[in-house]
Amino acid sequence: MLSALDLIVVAFYLVGIIAFGLRRQKGTSSSTVEYLLGGRKLTLPALVATLVSNWYGGILGVGEYSYRFGLSNWFVFGLPYYLAALLFAWLLASKARRTEFITIPDRLNHIYGRHAAGLGAIVVFLWTLPAAYVLILGVLGNTFFGWPQWVGIVLGTVLVGAYAFLGGFKTLVRADIWHFSFMYLGFAVITIVLLSNYGGLEFLHQHVPAVNFTWHGGNSVWYIAVWYIIALATLVEPSFYQVAYAARTEKIAKSGILISIACWFVFDVMTTTCGLYARAILPEGIDPIAAYPLLGGKVLPVGLTGLFAVAMLATVISTADSYLFISASTLGKDIMSGWLRKGDEKANYYTKWALVLAGLLTIVITLFFESVVSIWYAFGSIGTPILLMPLVTTYLGKRTMPQRAAIISMVLSGVASALWMLSANWTGDGGYWLGIQPILPGIVISVLIYVLTSHRDQAQLSTGQATVLGS
Repeated sequence: MLSALDLIVVAFYLVGIIAFGLRRQKGTSSSTVEYLLGGRKLTLPALVATLVSNWYGGILGVGEYSYRFGLSNWFVFGLPYYLAALLFAWLLASKARRTEFITIPDRLNHIYGRHAAGLGAIVVFLWTLPAAYVLILGVLGNTFFGWPQWVGIVLGTVLVGAYAFLGGFKTLVRADIWHFSFMYLGFAVITIVLLSNYGGLEFLHQHVPAVNFTWHGGNSVWYIAVWYIIALATLVEPSFYQVAYAARTEKIAKSGILISIACWFVFDVMTTTCGLYARAILPEGIDPIAAYPLLGGKVLPVGLTGLFAVAMLATVISTADSYLFISASTLGKDIMSGWLRKGDEKANYYTKWALVLAGLLTIVITLFFESVVSIWYAFGSIGTPILLMPLVTTYLGKRTMPQRAAIISMVLSGVASALWMLSANWTGDGGYWLGIQPILPGIVISVLIYVLTSHRDQAQLSTGQATVLGS
């Protein structure tokens, strides 16, 4: 529970969201590009603040993993994602900005037609529902305010949807700058306090199991290798494409991602350090997902506890609001206005009300998962095979599949990975069929269909200026 002074710090942060996020700007249009991408005027500092904060929302999942497995956190949730983000920056960012699409389904529609785009839109919609992040808000609400977890889940969903509903992408960007500042400040403060009060490596080696200082943390090589495959989801990550499409120039789109990688490295150093100290300081038997909140409550004085609470809230809220907005815009623009042909002129209207539906669905999904990591794993293992080959090859290669083959690829790869994931319920020992992780069968099927059916189509791949789903 937070003290009165800590609550004042939290209140200041929340007021800041309102002040920065809901501030109206005069002279802006109500076009789809304006509402969904801020008119493609995203500057380098704003892109970095937005992408860094948006892509790091699972802070309690990181705490859960770093508490249990130590330095392995960096090899699972750090390095593979740096490499994947580096690939996106070098290979995709400039090309994505050059096409001037609005969403991922727009690209699929241009290359593979309306129905492939519709299937892709469904995947993006479900994938970006911020269930993992709303679950974290529920845990934080219980830890800091004593609320039942469901209350934190509901209030958190309402909060992250409210200012996105009113202001669209520009509102999220202004709020992300605020979130970015607090997430770094809070974790920097607790890291300094831990080092000052408890000492450095000698203290940690004395109080943390030796396996937590290994690169694997006691996990199998195969388990960690799978996360490097899951990191390929970055190449189809909607928030990456969103900032690339919204960037003012191609150079900003690419440079912003490269700078973001450096920022993530700094933040990962602090979060992994905090996970090790949590294992050293906190008593045995705690819930690992609450490691960070419990650590802050134990080692920080009044006031700074509130600041650390804000750092965690900022990390989560910045991602939850972005994902909820992407999910809603996918439902409103790509599915309702595009695939179902309700008319592109109503895209903003449908997106706003899709925020309500997406928020309700997020709450329902959250109730079925108890682990943040399990949510990432499930959606990444199924969504990545569906989108990886059909989307990425349209930017990198000179070959495309026939439209029917693309649809078959998306359906079969998704079904294969989903069935493989469900097989854990049927094998009797909780393992997957043949000991193979679910993401692999889907990717193999997708690659095989692409190799067997693709043909050169450079003319189609080189065009695509402002083609949108439904047009």
